[in-house]
Amino acid sequence: MAGVAIVVHGGAGGPPRSPERAERLRAGAATAVEAAHAVLAAGGSALDAVQAAVVLLEDDSSYNAGRGGTPADDGVVELDAAVMEGTLRRAGAVAAVRGVRNPVRAARAVMEEGRELLLVGDPAAELARIAGLELCEDDWFLAGRGTEPAGAGTVGAVARDARGRLAAATSTGGKGGQRRGRVGDSPLIGAGTWADDATAAISCTGDGEAIIRSSMAHEVHALIAHAGRSLEQACAAALAGLARHGGEGGLIAVGARGEVAAPFTSPAMTRAWKVGDGPVHTAVGPDDA
Repeated sequence: MAGVAIVVHGGAGGPPRSPERAERLRAGAATAVEAAHAVLAAGGSALDAVQAAVVLLEDDSSYNAGRGGTPADDGVVELDAAVMEGTLRRAGAVAAVRGVRNPVRAARAVMEEGRELLLVGDPAAELARIAGLELCEDDWFLAGRGTEPAGAGTVGAVARDARGRLAAATSTGGKGGQRRGRVGDSPLIGAGTWADDATAAISCTGDGEAIIRSSMAHEVHALIAHAGRSLEQACAAALAGLARHGGEGGLIAVGARGEVAAPFTSPAMTRAWKVGDGPVHTAVGPDDA
């Protein structure tokens, strides 16, 4: 499986409050990587692989996405997600959507329909219903939240398949205390999510408004495409730009040759990765890679 790679993240933020919590985060990320790698090993696309990974992370209430989403200030969970493939730069996204079990599937439905790129609120939920996606009552999302907050609000995955195609997917449950209707970076193409086969696929996490201001995902692409930076150099420069805009966070990326990166400036970022037929690696803090 030369050239195949998958990386996932479970949100940048503070360190886990207990070893047990850290182990749950590691285990969930590893499971997502294994599911995505199974898609790639079977000859599936990078797009299908990142969707498979993010679906599992959305269903795992250890993370702040899908069932673990953070309620807005009125107690309702609104969800954002995006997918993007790097061959034609096709993308789809949903934001401030309620009642869709897996918003990443709804984002994929937007992309496949090809009419719009981003749908917000009730129309996004209606498209999900028409597409036959599973819908849940608000209580289902709230019941999934654990006793400890998740990370900074995002899960994501990036992948390179055996044909050299790249893809990215990002999903979030928002941030604590946000107003209804707030849209973060995750569903915004170029901010929280980006993929281009010639450069990299990127999924971001952290301070959403600062990520938007710095166009962090696209910045990685631009530094590779126009400044000749390596993937590692481009990711470091993009995070430095995030800091200049008053934010901290992290990102995961896979490059055109299958190289991977997962840097962050926050105290911790759950991440896991597998390159080729190598082992699954997991990490949470800065020193446990």
